[in-house]
This record gives sequence, C-alpha cells and structure tokens, in this order.
Amino acid sequence: MIDIRKLHKSFDGVPALNNFEMKVRGGSIYGLVGTNGAGKTTVLQLIGGILKADDGKVLVDGRPVYENAAVKEKLAFVPDDLSFFSPYTLRDAGRFFSELYRDWDGKLFDAIIEQFQLDRKRRLSKFSKGMRKQAVFALALARTPACLILDEPIDGLDPSARKTVWKYIVDAVADRGMTTLISSHNLREMEGFCDSIGVIHRGRMILEGDLHALTTGMHKLQVSFGQSGARPEGAYDALHVMHMETGGSVDSLIVQNDEAALERFRKEKKPLICDRLPLTLEELFLCALGGENDEIKDVL
Repeated sequence: MIDIRKLHKSFDGVPALNNFEMKVRGGSIYGLVGTNGAGKTTVLQLIGGILKADDGKVLVDGRPVYENAAVKEKLAFVPDDLSFFSPYTLRDAGRFFSELYRDWDGKLFDAIIEQFQLDRKRRLSKFSKGMRKQAVFALALARTPACLILDEPIDGLDPSARKTVWKYIVDAVADRGMTTLISSHNLREMEGFCDSIGVIHRGRMILEGDLHALTTGMHKLQVSFGQSGARPEGAYDALHVMHMETGGSVDSLIVQNDEAALERFRKEKKPLICDRLPLTLEELFLCALGGENDEIKDVL
C-alpha cells in the first residue's frame, strides 16, 4: 500500500529524513515510533501529500502521492495540530465533508459522534483538545478512506475514548481492509493492535518488521541458582544474552535462542529457578537498539 524509497527531506538546510525507507502492507495496522524530533510527523505529511520530498519516492498503491488528487482522495490524514475547522460546528463540518467526499458514510459518522457524546451544535474551537481529536477522528473515518494516517491520535484521550478509537480502527481494517498508519512515541500504545512496527531515529528507519517476526526467538528469563547467588562457571555461555540485570540471587535475562537451546541450558546448568516471563516491546527494542542510549529510551 505505502512504499517509501531512498527518501530525503530537509528544512532550511537541516536534514529531517536521510535515505529513509518504509513499507506498509495493505490492510494492516502499522505503528511508527521514534524519539521526539526523529521525523515521524514529516514522514506522515509526505505520505499525505502535504510536503514534497527533496529526493526519493513516496508511493501509495504504486503511484506518487504529491499533487495527485486521485491518490489523495483515498487517504485521510489526521494531524496532531487540529487548529483547522475551528470556526465550524461539528454538524457543519460533517455537512461539508459529506458534500466533498463521495464515499462519505453518514451513519458511521453519527455512530462515532454518539459514542463519544459530542455536541454537534458546538464549535470545534470550543472543544477541549481531547474532544477535538475525537471529532476529527470521526470526520476522517466517516470518509471511509482506503488508508487512514494518524499522528498521535490518542494522546490526551481518556481510557474509554482510546478504547473506542482503537475499536473503530480495528473494525474498519477487518470489515473493508483499511490500511492504518499510526505515529506515536510510545510503544505501549502500539503493542496490542499493530501488525508491524517501524522505529525511526534521527531521520532514519533503524528497525522495521512484523511484530511476530521481531519477537520470534526472543525470551525473557528469571534465573536463580540458589540463595547464595553463586552461578556455575560459564552459566550463560550457551545462551545469546542480549541484556542482563542482577537483583540478589535472581538474574533477569533477555535472550535470543530457540526452544532446544533453552532446554539444553536447563538440563546442563540445572538452575533452581528458570521462569519465562512475557517480553514487552519496550524491552525488545531496548535490547535491539543497544539499551543504554538515552535518546532511544525516549522511544519507549
């Protein structure tokens, strides 16, 4: 659906994206995460056709998006800055969209507005930031776009509203194969819903892939050889240890090994405790990206 190749973009001579590449499968939910200033919003604006790349390609369904009305008609972009439409009431904004977009779904718009309990007669400028996000989300989704692009869509929303946003996204993906690209600086918001993740840092894509593929072979272990904390010599030599912390007699490890290697470790080293715990995406990326970089920790 979305294919970015060797993309470069600078502002006033300062590079924002450098040889950036990204692929988003059609009908998937893709989470773009990164540090503040990493270039996430710039990427979304390029995909939405708001900005023009200095070099490289931004393709949607194999076609360039910039100044291409046919492609843009299939895209709905919700920015983090929601200052537009401020003079309009929600009802007026809905009427405007219904006349502008041929695939407008008025029933869906009504359902989302009712779910959020938003006042149609109130100006968007009078809404709180969270309410404005809900209103603009309703307008964008009711367009029934082939691709929905969201920049920090749930920042500032309460848990109930966040749950509603995710519900409508997942339903649209399941029911009509909508592609969804969501930018966030927080992996915790992505973990339960995204099919794929891309990590951008200093204008480059440094890690990208299917969530299942990224976590295959990764395990979080808690290991103890007894209260004394004494470990046999070379206790973990047979494991590929990506990260390790010690607290008293218990070692917490993140390793990259298959099941056979873990079983050999248990049989040969005979730890008193060897428990496997759920591995979070935060831990996965900290390990994959070095773990000690403060800028990378901001992603998580």
